[in-house]
Amino acid sequence: MKRLFVGNLPFTTTDDDLQKLFASFGDVNSARVIIDKQTGRSRGFGFVEMKAELASRAMSELNDSDYGGRKIRVSEAHEREQRERSFSARGN
Repeated sequence: MKRLFVGNLPFTTTDDDLQKLFASFGDVNSARVIIDKQTGRSRGFGFVEMKAELASRAMSELNDSDYGGRKIRVSEAHEREQRERSFSARGN
């Protein structure tokens, strides 16, 4: 399985919308739009998990494509722990 980061989503995008967007490339294991805990609104990004070969194709075809009037970004997701370490290394 490969986990993809999907950024610059329209704020109205739901988990179901995200799943449907990627389903045209094959079975989607999970699709989740990240919601702000304080406001309950979308943060404009999410994550999709699917088989590696399907994810690679979806990533190459959907990255920089128009979705809901916005140019979405699709890339391989990095584990949170790795991101936190890189912030620490920069002194943030």
